[in-house]
Amino acid sequence: MDYFVLTDIVADHGRWAYLADYGYPGLFLAAFLAATVLPFASEGLLGLMVYTGYDPNWCIVVATIGNWLGSLTTYWLGWLGKWEWLEKYFGVKRAKVERTRWYMDQYGVFSALLSWVPVIGDVIAVALGYFRVTFWKVNILFLIGKFARYVVLVYIILGAMKA
Repeated sequence: MDYFVLTDIVADHGRWAYLADYGYPGLFLAAFLAATVLPFASEGLLGLMVYTGYDPNWCIVVATIGNWLGSLTTYWLGWLGKWEWLEKYFGVKRAKVERTRWYMDQYGVFSALLSWVPVIGDVIAVALGYFRVTFWKVNILFLIGKFARYVVLVYIILGAMKA
């Protein structure tokens, strides 16, 4: 893969590519922030680090732990949530909350496996916390989903580098 193509990918996936200068701690921070409600992405930085010679296995471990802890933080923010806040600050009506509760009752804890999906992953993590879905189950499924995501991403990156 051409270096300039990779830097374009990094530029498209985050203005925070300078975090690569900090190595694994920078990747941890990017992955952590990407799993919170902040508009952040870690994929470009991950690609840059693998491309520039960082150990892919360590990149997977560091990004997984950072992203997992970020989701747990988002879950915790949901746990702190109150109905009055949803209505007052976000204009969310009770009927919508009840539909979401129905979804959580139907699919419950397994939706935590999708917490890695951009945009909706944050909503899932907040909802799991808000509805107080069993923490230890959510915790494990967050970790499994995040790990699988970064394994797939790294192998896609490595495959693109060989092409």
